[in-house]
Amino acid sequence: MRTTLLTLAALSLALIGGTPGTAREDKEGHDHGKEYMTCAKACDDCARSCDACSTHCAKLVADGKKDHLTTLKTCQDCATTCRAAGAIVARKGPFSDLICKACAEVCKKCGDACLKFKSDKMMKECGDECRKCEKACRTMLKHTAH
Repeated sequence: MRTTLLTLAALSLALIGGTPGTAREDKEGHDHGKEYMTCAKACDDCARSCDACSTHCAKLVADGKKDHLTTLKTCQDCATTCRAAGAIVARKGPFSDLICKACAEVCKKCGDACLKFKSDKMMKECGDECRKCEKACRTMLKHTAH
């Protein structure tokens, strides 16, 4: 039974466009696999940075710095968005373009919020990581258009 299911899954994947992990090629035969993985890595790096920064912000809020409540929330949302984008892009999913657009916008807003506190080392690092991810997603969009 299990073998039959695996065979059906493999056939389904072949019918809809390949196997997981295969690189996308455009009409001219250019392989965009490297760009997908570069973007996925930037998304994963940003998600980890935002998770760490949201914990940092929670401590600052607990210490009475209520202006960090916004960055705590933006970092949480950014981490979640980046994690989803990293997963979809790594498998070269058909919605890579949509998630990259969303991720780039979320990273821009989160980066802007964190960089308002650039004298704080953690906030600056997070803002910088958001900028890197935003750039990687915007670059990725050029490759998903093919």
